[in-house]
Amino acid sequence: AGREAEAHAIFDKWDLDAAVIGKVTDTGRIVLMDRGEKIVDLPIEPLAEGVRYDRPSKPGPAAPTVRLPAAPADLNATLASLLAAPNIASRSLVFQQYDHMVRLGTVRRPGAADAAVVRILDGATDLVRAKGVALTTDCNPRFCQLDPYEGAKLAVAEAYRNISTVGAEPLAITDCLNFGSPERPEIMHQLKEAIRGLGDACRALETPVVSGNVSLYNETDGRPIFPSPSVGMVGVISEARHAVGSWFPANLAIALLGDNTDELGGSEYLAFVHGQVAGPVPKLDLEKEARVGKACRALIGAQLVVAAHDCSEGGLAVALAETCFGDPLVGAHVSLDSDIRPDCLLFGEAPSRILVAYDESREADVERIAQEQGAPFKRIGRTGGGSLAIEVQGKKVVDATVSSLAAAYRGGLAHALGL
Repeated sequence: AGREAEAHAIFDKWDLDAAVIGKVTDTGRIVLMDRGEKIVDLPIEPLAEGVRYDRPSKPGPAAPTVRLPAAPADLNATLASLLAAPNIASRSLVFQQYDHMVRLGTVRRPGAADAAVVRILDGATDLVRAKGVALTTDCNPRFCQLDPYEGAKLAVAEAYRNISTVGAEPLAITDCLNFGSPERPEIMHQLKEAIRGLGDACRALETPVVSGNVSLYNETDGRPIFPSPSVGMVGVISEARHAVGSWFPANLAIALLGDNTDELGGSEYLAFVHGQVAGPVPKLDLEKEARVGKACRALIGAQLVVAAHDCSEGGLAVALAETCFGDPLVGAHVSLDSDIRPDCLLFGEAPSRILVAYDESREADVERIAQEQGAPFKRIGRTGGGSLAIEVQGKKVVDATVSSLAAAYRGGLAHALGL
């Protein structure tokens, strides 16, 4: 109350009609008037009580556990196959078919960053220094099928990471809760646990849920979809021009914010290469996720980081390959000092990891800021050349031309769709 004129000004800007139709009271009753005549006067509690939804729920069968397969002999081929997998391959086939430059406000285009960034166009603002809004959507239904509570938390964490990698401050989420029939107690359990996970993650990362919708009864021939609590997150960056992308230029140092683990549960590698949907899903430390995100945003804010990319589907090796796919293509040489089995190290999907590229001469400043934010930091390589080479404890386990990897990535979706 008292700010009606401000609200009307916003509606007027967009040629929309608006009218004040009532006010919120503390009477506990809903009253509707029609030309001065009271036509409804009811207590609100029975109406609100009537929309509460509490069906029977119980956990379904325990998720299968990972049966660690033999490591592939050719990790080059494994990496290429993952880059072409439908859940990882480039989405350019989709986004190139619509106008993503409406009103000329797009700063970071689809495919070139972990989140889209749109400039806030306002006639009263210096466009060079205009604010930017960052947007992303995320969900891994496989994680949610194996553990709906942890899977929902991981969806929020990945969205938070994507917003952070362009340099924006995560603000809020909207969700789309897609599930099977809630008349099945195990599906109702998935729904309740996913909502609980969303709530816990959003409180920890200070990104409130401001809107959302629910889509239930998603089944075919009695088989429900994997639970999919999709998360759309929005963030803001004070100057859109400072937002960074996910493609790494040549002659830069590469560092990892976060820690590698040997967790394969729920991974694309396990499902696509070995045919297993098994857990447990990777462990998420929300405090660590926040620290890694803050470190990345601080580094971008200080203009120390040239580009950043999160590790998610496909793991570290896929993330490294994706950083090479800019224009022009740029290779990288990476050396990892780890006793984790190479395929687990390269394709496990541990959360809270971001790759950053920066000028080697500023490494002391980069490391200092990461440490100030409490984020693990490790220099792992350098960009340049025409190949992606990855060594583990001095042994080269991946050595593939970027052009061959890019071809697999860019053509994967069309091939999967038979186009």
